[in-house]
Amino acid sequence: MHYCLSAFAGLILFMAVGAIIDSFGQDSLAQENPQGGMTRATAYQQARQLSEIGRQMFSDPRLSGSGKLSCASCHDPQNAFSPSNDLAVQMGGKTLDRAAFRAAPTLTYKQVTPPSTEHYYESDEEADGSIDNGPTGGLTWDGRVDRRSDQALIPLLSPLEMANEDRAALSDTIEKIYGQALRAVAGGLVSQDKQWPLEAAMKALDAFQQEGALFYPFSSKYDAFLRGKAELSEQEKHGLEIFTAEDKGNCASCHVSAPSKTGTPPFFTDYGLIAIGVPRNRDIAQNQDPAFFDLGLCGPERQDFRDRPDYCGLFKTPTLRNVARRKVFFHNGVVKSLREAVAFYFERDTKPEKYYPHGADGTIAKYDDLPAAYHDNVNNEPPFGKQAGDPSTVSEADIDAVVAFLKTLDDGFSSQEPAAVKYP
Repeated sequence: MHYCLSAFAGLILFMAVGAIIDSFGQDSLAQENPQGGMTRATAYQQARQLSEIGRQMFSDPRLSGSGKLSCASCHDPQNAFSPSNDLAVQMGGKTLDRAAFRAAPTLTYKQVTPPSTEHYYESDEEADGSIDNGPTGGLTWDGRVDRRSDQALIPLLSPLEMANEDRAALSDTIEKIYGQALRAVAGGLVSQDKQWPLEAAMKALDAFQQEGALFYPFSSKYDAFLRGKAELSEQEKHGLEIFTAEDKGNCASCHVSAPSKTGTPPFFTDYGLIAIGVPRNRDIAQNQDPAFFDLGLCGPERQDFRDRPDYCGLFKTPTLRNVARRKVFFHNGVVKSLREAVAFYFERDTKPEKYYPHGADGTIAKYDDLPAAYHDNVNNEPPFGKQAGDPSTVSEADIDAVVAFLKTLDDGFSSQEPAAVKYP
């Protein structure tokens, strides 16, 4: 099994340059080449310059209300752009004393995430474009924005995270620190819009996140295996078998593990939204209120599906690339080991007492982070769907094997492969 990584990387770079040309508008930049707008060479140069500004911004705590929090604080470049600590949710706010209610995801492998849609009809696996795969795409745990530049604004303006007062205040801060550099990259043009620095800054962060060597290097052992440059151990091979078997792990039904028919490397997500009924994390401050529920696709952050009860409890299927580097798992960070996260899938229904609280009468409160009215939304396809006490379809050794396989998805595999990428 092989795929053409270089061709895919070239496509992503082409898309990035196209985005740069569009970022500031063809009309405003046409003076660089009056006959045909911005030249490709200029676009490449501008992409590199914007990326460098974005790299600086990414690690700059001055862009937060506290002056102490940067994007890199929650998305550590040395930890696959995910948190390096084991906090379920990260601390933020103007005095770093407030916490969000969702775990910070990795920022890697987002390049081909499709736009958010309620009805997604592409199905590479089934080769049937008539199949409605339901809500799919978008960025963040609930898919509420489509562009990385829009996603970057969410933590910058959230009172629970980087806590800037508003767009105008943030734009003023960016102007003071990066205004001159941004104007130089934009061809020396000065916009009449007072918030132009903010828009330009988001384009710079977007350009930075299109740096392939950092955000989508495809340098894991599994990538090397697909290219015929490495062999999986017997345990890793067995883990892959369990991972893909429809009657065992069935993980690949959502976390796609095979290259597409066009040769695109697997991203280990189908970009869909699904409810799996993870336990309530009682360490999250908002969850101290028994009436508070994070319902994902139908709120509280996302607004357009608030009147769709059948979407309550659905969250984005995350990529599993670099998953072994994470220290917390699922949207609420309730699980703190990869093995427990894997075991949850096999034991949620057969051993619910391990994951959910017990009532005074001895009953087990399954799906305790979801109101009872939405319990029917919880997925029951394999490996789910069994009854308490049913025999498991996998052994403890099988679970260990899946974990071993997932560890092959960490970037930086060195045997006959490029060295691990180091953040500048």
